[in-house]
Amino acid sequence: MNVLIVGLGSIALKHYYALNNLEKNIKILALRSKINCNSIDGINNIFSLADLNEKIDFAIISNPTFKHINSIKNLIFLNIPLMIEKPLSHNLEGVLELDKVLIKNNIITYVACNLRFHPCINFLKNNINKLLNEINEVNVYCGSYLPNWRDEDYKNSYSSISSMGGGVHLDLIHEIDYVSWIFGLPESQNSYNSNKSNLNIDSVDYANYVLNYKNFNVSVILNYYRPIPKRTIEIICYNDIWEIDLINNTVIKNNKIVFQEKNYNLNETYEKQLKYFMKCISDFTKPMNSFNESVNVLKICLNK
Repeated sequence: MNVLIVGLGSIALKHYYALNNLEKNIKILALRSKINCNSIDGINNIFSLADLNEKIDFAIISNPTFKHINSIKNLIFLNIPLMIEKPLSHNLEGVLELDKVLIKNNIITYVACNLRFHPCINFLKNNINKLLNEINEVNVYCGSYLPNWRDEDYKNSYSSISSMGGGVHLDLIHEIDYVSWIFGLPESQNSYNSNKSNLNIDSVDYANYVLNYKNFNVSVILNYYRPIPKRTIEIICYNDIWEIDLINNTVIKNNKIVFQEKNYNLNETYEKQLKYFMKCISDFTKPMNSFNESVNVLKICLNK
């Protein structure tokens, strides 16, 4: 199996390690943008698609967000499945037109939102029909500390630079994605973004969404500046309160644990995700969260 990875940052390396754990007979090529880039054992660097000398089975697009659309356009001629790291793009420029091209050319696409493979998200997805008619309110919160994300000055990372697709609303689009996956698309939405924290960055460091559903509202709050990470979902029903903790991997109903995955490593979601995508390819089945479907989530994220 030959896999092309476009870009080789921190997320790309997670996909690389996941691939190696899933498939031993694999050749991985990385399309790099700089000639003097670092080399990694087991990865063959190339610097142009013209350097490809073998058939590629699928590609993973994991370069900075603002480059995603052009990268997809450049790969269409290969007519191979594409796994696109979230978010799809940083704006809607060229997105709708590209969607039509992908559909016309029958290109298999999957926008990678690995939290769809988190055991607590799966528990909620599998049990939501029992709760839907009893929900009054849903509160989603994700706060973490951007300076701790990567081994570099956070102010130099794309996350801090809005023109490169940075911003907590885009980086943490996971929350908008799984809410839309579990509850369906909202009837309407509104949002407020700012960057008033002491991080002193150019991009959005606080985002607040209100998603309107027929019988309840969902509040989503995201930030880059919480010193102690917190990632939770609270569902307030008529008689019960459900609390889902995505860091401690627990589901609590009225202060009692009803589901728990002890010692769960988030990296497992990357393996499950790739295993799912590769099975879709081998079975000739359409993956969930295609480019087309993900456009709706991006519109919510951008409040369009």
